[in-house]
Amino acid sequence: MTSKPLVICAPEPRTLDLIFTPKALAELRARYDLVETTEDAVANLDAATLGAARYILGQPPISAATLAKMTNLRAVLNVESNLIDNMPYDEVFARGIHVLTTGAVFALPVAEMGIAMALDLARGVSGADQAFQEGREQWGGDGNANARLLSGADVGIVGFGDLGRALCRLLTGFRCNISVHDPWLPASVLHDHQVTPASLDDVLQGSDFVFVMASVTSENRGFLGAEAFARMRPGAAFILLSRADVVDFDALMATVERGHIKAASDVFPTEPLPADHPVRTLQGFLRSAHRAGALDSAFKQMGDMVLEDMGLMDRDLPPAVCKRAERETARRMRSKPVEVN
Repeated sequence: MTSKPLVICAPEPRTLDLIFTPKALAELRARYDLVETTEDAVANLDAATLGAARYILGQPPISAATLAKMTNLRAVLNVESNLIDNMPYDEVFARGIHVLTTGAVFALPVAEMGIAMALDLARGVSGADQAFQEGREQWGGDGNANARLLSGADVGIVGFGDLGRALCRLLTGFRCNISVHDPWLPASVLHDHQVTPASLDDVLQGSDFVFVMASVTSENRGFLGAEAFARMRPGAAFILLSRADVVDFDALMATVERGHIKAASDVFPTEPLPADHPVRTLQGFLRSAHRAGALDSAFKQMGDMVLEDMGLMDRDLPPAVCKRAERETARRMRSKPVEVN
């Protein structure tokens, strides 16, 4: 009897039950021999297991010494979806090992949350609801003194990967004037998506709504600070959907507190956020607890993507569903892994 390919499963902070439907998990177990472990224990697996492993499901730390023992490894399938500089990427790529991410599953859910936040900031939906509950609602035009339309507005997007592109597609029906800043993309790619390439200053100064969808890298931590926020249009909306480390969060709160801009964020410098953090009670700031992409349907899509790409690689074909990490950028990524409570 031919043995099945071996998969080391260390999907923290996910679990197999989270990312696979019962049917898909049964298929995974039928097609592969699974070694279920924790990410910190991978390096301590016996040499025979490491040498037989065809796939790693997860993103455990892998030293050069551990990688050298993985003589049959074909792919690391990252279901956390944020690349971390925790393996010798140069050697991984030199050996032709794929590093694949499933982050595209979050693009549409996050984009929809971005639209919801923008509409709330534009029309004061949650604030009006709270006022209604407290008996201090304002009727008709009296309740719209600071309201504006998203339709036809000047919109800026910072970062045009999967999240930014999904947002752009959803904004199509709002007929917005969309400018995009992404230093990793040439102008021709942005023109193909029918958006205007722009500098960061142009996006900040020329937008009624600024959506931040940029990943955290070794080069851009805190690149949106007090000076950047000061350049924004008075009353503009700043919507943070990628990672908190791309902004100076204290400067963002101070700018909102002054009333210069409004803001919304799904991500925070520390998660879970301390109970006494000042952003919890900051007026003009809309908060969401890192839930924009965390839909069960998105998690289950991860498992489907993984199974499809492993099936292709089992036939000596290249992966076609998950997103491949690039050797030029993989080591620059600095996103923190999500916390699961």
